[in-house]
Amino acid sequence: MLFMRIDKFLNSVNITKRRSVAQDMISNKVVLINDIIAKASKNVEVGSIITINYLESSKKYEVLQIPTSKSTPKSLQHEYIKEL
Repeated sequence: MLFMRIDKFLNSVNITKRRSVAQDMISNKVVLINDIIAKASKNVEVGSIITINYLESSKKYEVLQIPTSKSTPKSLQHEYIKEL
């Protein structure tokens, strides 16, 4: 079964522009995996639900596929995540 660290995943599928941004969001406890506050070392796998709580709103994504490369083209984002 494939999995990837949450900070790498958020960056790989273009939810965040940089991995450091993802790490900052995680340290500020605004990223949840399956309704549990995520730690940077937490792995995501296919079927996981990622919630990001922004100041004004929150977004939920379902993990459809784990990328095999460090970055994926934004045009292929729909293959890896589905916004709920």
